[in-house]
Amino acid sequence: MLKLNIPSYKMIEIKNLIFDYNGTLAKDGLVKDTTKNKLNKLSEKVNIYVLTADTFNNAKKNLKDTNVNLHIISKENGTNDKGDFIKELGNKDSIAIGNGNNDIEMIKNVELGICILGDEGCSTFTMINSDLVIKNIDDCLDLFINPKRLIATLRK
Repeated sequence: MLKLNIPSYKMIEIKNLIFDYNGTLAKDGLVKDTTKNKLNKLSEKVNIYVLTADTFNNAKKNLKDTNVNLHIISKENGTNDKGDFIKELGNKDSIAIGNGNNDIEMIKNVELGICILGDEGCSTFTMINSDLVIKNIDDCLDLFINPKRLIATLRK
């Protein structure tokens, strides 16, 4: 569990990190080794879930060396699938990270929603509904490895 006491903002206790795959964790369907290493480090503290429609049909292969829970969602109903997953898992102890239009229901229905700008860009709807926007996934993961960075950004 990650405990974050963000002054004049809120105290959050996080059990789950939920990620979109393409455009968030992966570029062109591939996850960098640095990202995998950071995911494995974080998996020692929290549960990590990856939700994807698996556009490139390679998510399972690319994540085989990581301690993540992979969930393949429908290509046609991804937005609702991601929102339903959050409701079932529990939104008060979860952080969601994504970049696309189909990430909006998970981003806006968790304790903390993070939008990744990344090389593929991000949906303005997802960005507007996020608590935080980060330029890339490795910088985002570093926020949880070094939580004082997150506290410094979100304190009021």
